[in-house]
Amino acid sequence: MKKILLISACILAVATAGYLALPSPNFPAAPPGSLQSTEPADTESVFRRAYFTNLTREELMAFYLGQFGTWSIRQILPPEMAQELIRDQTRSSYLEELVHPARESLYVNAFVPIRPTDEINMAGTHYLNKVTVRYMPSSLIPRLTMLLLAAGAAYLLGKEYGLVK
Repeated sequence: MKKILLISACILAVATAGYLALPSPNFPAAPPGSLQSTEPADTESVFRRAYFTNLTREELMAFYLGQFGTWSIRQILPPEMAQELIRDQTRSSYLEELVHPARESLYVNAFVPIRPTDEINMAGTHYLNKVTVRYMPSSLIPRLTMLLLAAGAAYLLGKEYGLVK
């Protein structure tokens, strides 16, 4: 029984290390038919870009799922969190996160104007929304360090409960 548990733990550790060692995707491309914002707040970070687009929420999220990986976990977050996760003065109608667990995240925030005074007209074109995308990458060293710490804690727990000699 103990041998089976040890072999299973080793297989799990190797599989997890393989998953964590996968390369991170690049920053997603601009949505089709969009115009990239050149406003100072949208260009101050290499991990944040904003676009003016006419895509619906479903079209936009399908596009980013295709760019970031269809096996990503999609989370819907409260729009109020955009000020913490995207930028402190970001306006938001909806905020979603695409996550590769224990690796990287992609936040997709969109502002859809409701009042006529908030309409988006850029370069002579009317746009339905402004989308701000923030990419949160992680490097390989911290990922593998966390795996080693978790494996060490599992070993110590196994030793404490008599599963490992």
